[in-house]
Amino acid sequence: MTTIAQQLAEIKVIPVIAIDRAEDIIPLGKALADNGLPAAEITFRSDAAVEAIRLLREARPDMLIGAGTVLNREQAIAAKQAGATFVVSPGFNPNTVNACREIGIDIVPGVNNPSAVEAAIEMGLTTLKFFPAEASGGINMLKSLLGPYTQIQFMPTGGISTKNVNDYLAIDRVIACGGTWMVDKALINEGRWDEIGRLAREAADLVK
Repeated sequence: MTTIAQQLAEIKVIPVIAIDRAEDIIPLGKALADNGLPAAEITFRSDAAVEAIRLLREARPDMLIGAGTVLNREQAIAAKQAGATFVVSPGFNPNTVNACREIGIDIVPGVNNPSAVEAAIEMGLTTLKFFPAEASGGINMLKSLLGPYTQIQFMPTGGISTKNVNDYLAIDRVIACGGTWMVDKALINEGRWDEIGRLAREAADLVK
């Protein structure tokens, strides 16, 4: 069975989506999948997240669907029940990690310092989100974290764009990057699916 880390590494760029209307996820998912990015991290920053995950799972059963900004046990359970394949959190919360383990869903928690990395290692986690990437020192900080922790691999998120995504992906043990530039909230709210598709295709081609 392919691990979440392997699936992330295959796609390389994971669209991080904040959505106001759950039904928008159907054309959005089509725009992404049809243009080389068959993945979505739907964040719990809006009340529409759970329904959006459910709708996308029904419409696109083969897509890699994550639930982002998961902060507690309740959200983890809701994400799993809606059909999410994995959970992403902005920080490292042992309670959320334990909840995900209990219900059988993978979690990629956020870290940006050695103490959090070591806490994650202590719990047996090796795939972590480096967040917020650019604000936490960017590539230099990421390389510094990778040095002593040879068992860790990262998905940097936060401040990633077409200008720096390949710089991050060129680093050993960076498996993928999370990004929002191809799923800008204004584009989603305006229903500009062709533009989202164009940006998705550009991103997919950029990291090939």
